[in-house]
Amino acid sequence: MGKFQRPRASRARFDRRDHDMRIVVKVGTSTLAHPTGRLNIQRMEKLCKVLSDLKNMGHEIILVSSGAIAMGFGKLNLSERPKDVPTKQASAAVGQCELMYIYDKLFTEYNHTVAQLLITAPDIEEGGVRKQNFHNTLARLLELGALPVINENDTVATDEITSIGDNDTLAAIVACCAQADLLVLLSDIDGLYTADPHTHPEAALLHHVARVDDHIREIAGISSSTQGTGGMVTKLHAADICLGCGCKMVIANGNNPGNLYDILEGKTVGTTFSEERL
Repeated sequence: MGKFQRPRASRARFDRRDHDMRIVVKVGTSTLAHPTGRLNIQRMEKLCKVLSDLKNMGHEIILVSSGAIAMGFGKLNLSERPKDVPTKQASAAVGQCELMYIYDKLFTEYNHTVAQLLITAPDIEEGGVRKQNFHNTLARLLELGALPVINENDTVATDEITSIGDNDTLAAIVACCAQADLLVLLSDIDGLYTADPHTHPEAALLHHVARVDDHIREIAGISSSTQGTGGMVTKLHAADICLGCGCKMVIANGNNPGNLYDILEGKTVGTTFSEERL
């Protein structure tokens, strides 16, 4: 399962208002960028509009955003996603600036303030001072009404000591740390299928999963994303973390950010991971 297991409940609790939901939304590279690495302007504008509307409803939103390396190599006019570490780091440094510039611009149009948090593995390891500092900063940002935008610090997190590995895992850890009600992973897929729908047209979408067992993992092993560093395997790892801390998780297609409205209304969208039946 990797070095990040189910986080323990934090000693310091987040202040909550009874009518709010605290929602972590993770958006994948394939949702934010075209295969060229250039920004998918239309989709990113829709995403920020929907998230702003959810905040206007009274919900608290935390955004975990991939896409820095993809946007960086696009802006650097490289022909393909870099494979060597120094060029990945350079692309991340350029792309993270682009990401935050766009997020700040779009959310400001709806009168919402964004805050950037770039973290590495030691920042969220159990029992450390750094995790408590991260927890305190995140809690205060939410209290102040800001919209935190979180990403792994890809310019320095390049080895097994500092690297979290994928933003699905990061989003799940953030959701547990923030005692979120819901984690939504927006990707280029509709959810978890009984087989790879690209090669098995008869594959059926699983609408609900109560626990991540060997059978579910076997299903996930045949599906992967063509962009980014995620894939269904990392999404199931995230689901396992969320189930362990009582946070519901949904995998949904990010091509339509409006799916978030349906998810919050309790409609069947994508695959929901929760112990209770739908």
